[in-house]
Amino acid sequence: MRATTRHLTAAGSAAVLAITLLAAAPAAAGPAHHGIDWQPCPDTDPAEAVECATIEVPLDYDRPWGEKIEIGLARRQAANPDERIGTILMDPGGPGGSGVESVKEYNPLTGQAAERFDIVGFDPRGVNTSTQVLCGAEAVSAVDAIGVPTDEVSFEALEDANAALTADCHERTGKLFDHVSNLETVEDMERIRRALGEGRLNYLGYSYGTIMGQQYAEQYPRKIRTMVLDGNMDHSLETVWDFMSSETEAVEENFDAFTAWCEGAPECALHGEDIGSLYEDLKAKARAGTLIDPDSGEPLDFYSLSMWYTFAANTPQAWPGLAEAYTAMRDGTPLLGALQDQEAVPHLFYPAWCQDYGWEIEDYETFASLQRRLSEDYPNVEWTPYNNYALTCIGSGIEHTNERGELDVDHAPPIVFIGSEHDPATVYDWTLASSEQADGHLVTYEGYGHTVYGGVSDCIDEAVNAYFVDKTVPEEGLSCPNLDFPGAGALSDPRAPGTAGPY
Repeated sequence: MRATTRHLTAAGSAAVLAITLLAAAPAAAGPAHHGIDWQPCPDTDPAEAVECATIEVPLDYDRPWGEKIEIGLARRQAANPDERIGTILMDPGGPGGSGVESVKEYNPLTGQAAERFDIVGFDPRGVNTSTQVLCGAEAVSAVDAIGVPTDEVSFEALEDANAALTADCHERTGKLFDHVSNLETVEDMERIRRALGEGRLNYLGYSYGTIMGQQYAEQYPRKIRTMVLDGNMDHSLETVWDFMSSETEAVEENFDAFTAWCEGAPECALHGEDIGSLYEDLKAKARAGTLIDPDSGEPLDFYSLSMWYTFAANTPQAWPGLAEAYTAMRDGTPLLGALQDQEAVPHLFYPAWCQDYGWEIEDYETFASLQRRLSEDYPNVEWTPYNNYALTCIGSGIEHTNERGELDVDHAPPIVFIGSEHDPATVYDWTLASSEQADGHLVTYEGYGHTVYGGVSDCIDEAVNAYFVDKTVPEEGLSCPNLDFPGAGALSDPRAPGTAGPY
């Protein structure tokens, strides 16, 4: 959804907020499964031995014999094929994340799971190697240029821009634009399971990939062997306030932890200062248009301050750099090399989010009242960039087809739900709620970051691998200790939130 994302770094340190994908050992090439024509992936080092393929699925499952679209797949085979158990299907999140690109770049499995399972990543419909949702760059840029509305005029401009974007995407994409909700993705997953020809499904879903697993379990509970859902969405959130409040509360708590660290850490650039008052001054300057970005030298508004800098409070490794950035803003000094540009995300996010969640805000006064409540309840940060998602569907005209509600999962095997206590994206309360609704098995990581398995916690990895391999359900109440600390060095796992992109 974002045109670009930039990541705050700690000056003079390696505490980079980046997504660093883990490398995996190559696996030998293997045969096709039930008509899947696996071939070496293009633009991939042959030594990686990653294979790609596509399968056909109905565009509209109400007309299964009608028009077809393609779903892209990528596979790494088990490191120990003689002990191979089967295949784990995975999705890295989104909407708009590419399972194909993830598997091409690294193996998300660790330990015995990597030894004994093939890993297959898939591109959900609309993404990358699957039949794509296409939108004009100018129409996307027109929405991005408006940003967060600040008055009735800009709110109405956003409504008009979203309506124009919908029309543009429709013209370029055709019927697929109206059929990219998670309900269709669940049916695509079932067709992938059948094409793999291995009986029951093993699934690993991160972030937005968890709602794919949750709703697959509702629809096909008896088709599951194992399922791990890491960093869960909560599809039972009833109102846009429930969404915005829960997202902002997580960032407020993490900001409080950052300020508490600064108070007790002499190495913090703001040690001994009233960070709350300092940040109030920075917010006031940002809203007045007088705050200068220490990286670019350009004015920095409140929402940009929140996204490009304050969001780093969610990652302890970046706390030293955040304190230095605030110091630079206060003193008017440059902070060279603090920000890095990254590529845009695919735009499947737009119709998929609106079909799955479909938040609507009636007018600017309604939006302004939500902002006032956030400022009252979370007086430090007041906002999180994830609240921008509440604006996605305003004026879009996109039909909300995937009705929100509590999960209804019957006759499924044990499902493992993983949550990080300080996750600023798919917040911990969402994992608690979805796990309780599905009668799942909760595993808690006491630290920070967004999603956990395959990262820094051996405690998490060992529990997940035993579950995948032996179907050993993690012990009740398993809680793994925090391993995220200020100045601990660069994050070497895919959990680090930089700026708020898709889940």
